Amino acid sequence: MSDRPDYPDFYSDPEVIDRPREFFADLRTRAPVLREGYHGSMIVSGYDEANEVLTSRDGTFSSVVSVLGPLPGLPFEPVGDDIGAQLDAHKGEMPWCAHLVCFDGEDHTRHRALLTSLLTFKRLKANEDYLRTLVNRLIDEFEEAGRCEVVTQFAHATSTYAISDIMGISMEDRAELLELLGAPPSQIDGDAAHKIGPDPLVFLKERFDGYILSRQESPRGDLLSDLANARFKDGSAPSYERLAELARFVFGAGQDTTSRLIAMAIRVLGDRPDIQARLRAEPARIGDFIEETLRIDPPVKAVYRVARKSTSIAGVETPAGTVVNVSLTGASNDPRHFAEPDRFDIDRGSLRDHMAFSRGSHGCMGAPLARLEARVAIEELLRRTSDIRIDEGRHGPPGARRYDFEPTYSFRNIARLHVEFEAA
Repeated sequence: MSDRPDYPDFYSDPEVIDRPREFFADLRTRAPVLREGYHGSMIVSGYDEANEVLTSRDGTFSSVVSVLGPLPGLPFEPVGDDIGAQLDAHKGEMPWCAHLVCFDGEDHTRHRALLTSLLTFKRLKANEDYLRTLVNRLIDEFEEAGRCEVVTQFAHATSTYAISDIMGISMEDRAELLELLGAPPSQIDGDAAHKIGPDPLVFLKERFDGYILSRQESPRGDLLSDLANARFKDGSAPSYERLAELARFVFGAGQDTTSRLIAMAIRVLGDRPDIQARLRAEPARIGDFIEETLRIDPPVKAVYRVARKSTSIAGVETPAGTVVNVSLTGASNDPRHFAEPDRFDIDRGSLRDHMAFSRGSHGCMGAPLARLEARVAIEELLRRTSDIRIDEGRHGPPGARRYDFEPTYSFRNIARLHVEFEAA
């Protein structure tokens, strides 16, 4: 790896942060499974190849590196064709190891089942009524101005208040929790303690420990109460520390990804007046619009696995210890599966074939809630406006738009999105 590759470094180059679809398209033409020359990770950018890794159930791949991939590196030197014992011995030293996204095997299955049992259709349906009220209150706040900064005033506010409401977090705690949460994980710049520690959500620990303990004593009928008193299928109870870890993860993940989805959907509306007009005429297609937004530019660009055992991916040898970058963006834009992937098309077949929510045992359990929040946000915004336009003074004219994205390699975070609109 002494010679610099003729493509940018996925994990640090601003060019990739701005244009991830183009990066993965270029790598896919070279090979849908390619060992990149900067950090030695295997980048999987093809649809079938990504599906092969994500749906593997034989223990070949571990999720212990799920959030940060090859950075900062494994805390040991892999030895042999099976590093399972090494991973088990060192997993407590690895970033995000305290959270469900990095669990493996039975440990992951038991805890995921516990959380999934709480995210019921009834609970989501009840949250929809709150969501409509919330979204309209947010629009009320900027309607008279005829403009807003979407990320903070609308998208982030919607997702943060929504997950807080469904969990039962009080209004006065919400702003402080976001401050404690800190910078988004996987940032190229920023506070290392908030991104690569064993528990980057540790700054929320004291507050969520308190939530769980108080609701064990006095349940309130919210998700936090149900979680605080949850049991595994065998009737045993997790420790309150583990329950608080799960609660912290649900809060952090529940407000972040959905916010990115809502902002990107509004960017599409502002850039595509034809799509905007069609959805006003056919509001029943807003759900399809959300799916195509997820496909073409998903909120999570990549998830990561490490090979526990020497194996192959689509015939490409993958030694034990290799970190595998499974590109959700690349897979969801693979022309072998999606005809004309650069074309935004809500009429394409199999709209939910995209991999924006990953696949397999680690597929996003919050996907139904994210879809609901995004759909309601777009429905109400279109209902309350007659025209939504990208602010050209901030972002430039059509064909020469300028958008800034947060410096993260795993996530697709638009930093600011200024729009102007006419009230309906």
